[in-house]
Order: sequence, then C-alpha cells, then structure tokens
Amino acid sequence: MGLSMATAAHWVERWECQQQRYAIDRQERFTVIADVVEHMTAGHPAPLIADLGCGPGALAALLADRLPKAEVLAVDADPLLMGLGRAHYGSPIRYVETVIGEPGWLKALALRRPLDAAVSTTALHYLGERTLHRVYRQLAALLRPGGVLVNGDHLCQDAPAIAEIAGVVGRRRAERQRAFAHEDWNSWWSAATADQELAELVAERRNRRLPSSKENELTLSEHVALLREAGFAHVGPVWQFGNSHVLVAVR
Repeated sequence: MGLSMATAAHWVERWECQQQRYAIDRQERFTVIADVVEHMTAGHPAPLIADLGCGPGALAALLADRLPKAEVLAVDADPLLMGLGRAHYGSPIRYVETVIGEPGWLKALALRRPLDAAVSTTALHYLGERTLHRVYRQLAALLRPGGVLVNGDHLCQDAPAIAEIAGVVGRRRAERQRAFAHEDWNSWWSAATADQELAELVAERRNRRLPSSKENELTLSEHVALLREAGFAHVGPVWQFGNSHVLVAVR
C-alpha cells in the first residue's frame, strides 16, 4: 500500500504538534537557526546544508524554503519519520538514512564538497559524550572555513540552582502557550504504528537498529568545551529560553 500525501501531511502535522511539548518555542527556535544559516551562507550561491537528526524534516524544509538555491540534506535513522517527510515535503530535500556517529555514517552523506552549515535540533543530546566529541570533530572537518554548526537543544547551565530556575521559566512559558495540551511522544507513536497505511514503514522501522534514547546530560559549557576541542574557533549561544538554547559554533 502506497503512502498518500494526505496521510503523510496528517502524521507530520501531528508530529509537529507533539514536539511542541518538548521544545520551548519550537518554531521560533527553527526561525533563529534559519536566520543564523542564512547570515553565515550569505554570498555563497548554492550552500550545502545538513540537518542532523531531522525526523520528518520540518527544519530542513524551512531551510530549503528560506534558501531555495541551497542543497539540503535531511539525515536521520528512522525510516518511518523519513518516509513521512519524503511524502510530505518532497524534492527540495535529499533524505539520507544513517545512524549519526556510527562507522560509515559520513560515507552515507555522499558529500562532493565541504558543508557550509550543519544544523540539528533536539537530537545530539542522544549521543554519548565520546560519540558526540567524535561527531563534533568530524563536522569540523567537513565544514568549510567559516562554516557553521547550529544546534538547538536542551542544554542546562552548570549551576544546579540556575538550571532549576531556567527549567521553571521554560515550563511556565510552555504552559502559557498550552504546549502540554498536545499529545505526547508515546501517544503519537502508538497511534502512528496502528495506522495500516503506515504498515510498511512500521515494519521497516522494526528491522532497523535505531539509536539509543538515553541522553548524555552534558551542560552548555561542556558542549562549548567539546566544540572548541573539536576545532571550532568561535562558540556560544545566540538564543535561549529556559534551558532551550541555540548554540552556534563557527569553523
């Protein structure tokens, strides 16, 4: 059974709503990331951009829309989410199925030139510290001089008291935006895997080795230190709300 565009649109929309429970000001975060990429690729006629841990590809689609001459790669290990994205967002994006950080993942990207930008949102915190450090080094090597890595993620402050306050601020913001009225992660997956039109993608997903869902719990300053050790010249946050940050690292 083929996947219809209507079904893909339905599940992608539900995914985006569900994700609002877990990413404060998700759309604003995406917009900030796109602003950074647009600024850092100005003057490059056809920038090459990779979205790491893309899910269905909403951020990749935003970048493709903002920079219509760019080549945008959407990279993820989940065939169900990527199948929904391919059917919904279509040809402006090249989807690449691979497990970030595992042997061979860079080869799967099939890059013919240096990256101008790499972006990620609520994905890299699932990598263990050693794997993340290796991925940061690999990305530093893949990016052109002046290229940029932009990571939107949950990054706590080092001081526990400040991290706790930031968490409260974030939750209050989410409550005001009624983010917790949306379905949660488990509800989305239970419903999606029961949809017969998604049966082939569900079966394919069950046959894949997906990344661990255990978080590394690195703080903001620890991410900054790893990025500098990896070879990035300039590193720092450009946007924050609660413990949600957009962290920028310039090659």
